[in-house]
Amino acid sequence: MKYTDEELIKTIPNFVNNYAEVNGTRLHYVIGGSGEPLVLIPGYPETWWAYHKVMPILAQKYCVIVVDIRGMGSSDKPKEGYDKKNLAKDISELVKSLKYNKVSICGHDIGAHVAFSFASNYPGSTEKLIMLDTPHPDIGMYQLPMLPILGADYVYPWWLSFNQVKELPEQLLEGKMNIMIEWLFSKLLFDPNSISDFDKKVYAHVYNDKSAIRASNAWYQAFPQDIEDSKSYKKLAMPVLGIGGSGYEILKMSLSNCTTDLQLMKIEQCGHFMLAEKPNETAQYIIDFLN
Repeated sequence: MKYTDEELIKTIPNFVNNYAEVNGTRLHYVIGGSGEPLVLIPGYPETWWAYHKVMPILAQKYCVIVVDIRGMGSSDKPKEGYDKKNLAKDISELVKSLKYNKVSICGHDIGAHVAFSFASNYPGSTEKLIMLDTPHPDIGMYQLPMLPILGADYVYPWWLSFNQVKELPEQLLEGKMNIMIEWLFSKLLFDPNSISDFDKKVYAHVYNDKSAIRASNAWYQAFPQDIEDSKSYKKLAMPVLGIGGSGYEILKMSLSNCTTDLQLMKIEQCGHFMLAEKPNETAQYIIDFLN
């Protein structure tokens, strides 16, 4: 099957698949390159493959570790443990198992939530933090409009609410996640052609069954707990980089309030999925920041 991790990893030189038992669950990750460690975390509805365009670039300077979080891709999909604080614990234990005391960490979408939580809960283990287009959930999330705004050019995030519903989404979407994936990429990219049909099939392949839909929705169902946890987080003291496409303004607003050493970069003519749409620019911003 050409969409499996075993086949996909063959297309990226010098990277290998690995698994680790951490925090009561089994995580899949890919690793390659050499140098200081850089952990990359994908978001919804993607897997480690979301970083495949930037991995070879970053691996020229860093040891790159791309993690399928709990509930994603080939990682386990247990019934519980999807709040971002616990997902950050998964990452912390993985980092320790790889014998690293400190890492730089980067996340996109749901992965940005996890990366931020890692930096907040394990600041001593965080060299630098990179947030791609999405802030960590906070109280402001309750103000997001869930209905279309008349006359506004705005893709209202109805799936944030839909994914809160238990049991129904997996009944409706089992075997049909390609429809959801196609819609999200068509609406949230500046250039919909920047992601290939092959890429979309890679994601549909792993999100299509009930357990995968249940687990990925659990990331969203944890938002109330994530918001509550965020109230206790101190301002981040380590260097933080926010890179935004369509989410630049909300990312800027959020990070400006919770960091003390912040850099912000905006990628023009770019939607939410910047790793697919503007990989070279994104990778260069990351390299410049880490250097």
